[in-house]
Amino acid sequence: VPTRHWTARGLWDRNKCLWASFVLETPAGKLYIVGDSGYGDGGHFRRVREKHGDIRLAILPIGAYEPRWFMKDQHMNPEDAVKALADCGAQQAIASHHSTFQLTHEAIDAPAQGLTAAMAAAQLPMDRFLALKPGQSFEI
Repeated sequence: VPTRHWTARGLWDRNKCLWASFVLETPAGKLYIVGDSGYGDGGHFRRVREKHGDIRLAILPIGAYEPRWFMKDQHMNPEDAVKALADCGAQQAIASHHSTFQLTHEAIDAPAQGLTAAMAAAQLPMDRFLALKPGQSFEI
């Protein structure tokens, strides 16, 4: 499914292949796995909702976003991820692309803390979008 990121497999093939986002249909509901993605205008998240309907769980990236001027086109920050959750309409989300090792300029714990703040600002229940710690699990 559509996402927003650059691609390259070699020196001369920039943006010649597709990215890595998927919608999987399971007996428990649809799972939307967003690989790396920027937010842009959010249109690609709305298109997924229009095409695939109800999403049970979305896995949305929240990290590797600083410096913003450079990373915004390919990586969402927590505020963007909360907007993406609203746009795709998933019932539940878990965060990916955060808190395992230092990728960019933000602190390693900044994405999870930012997600808490972004959910509060959007007045959404905190348990709708979880930033699990490495090794942590949850049941839908």
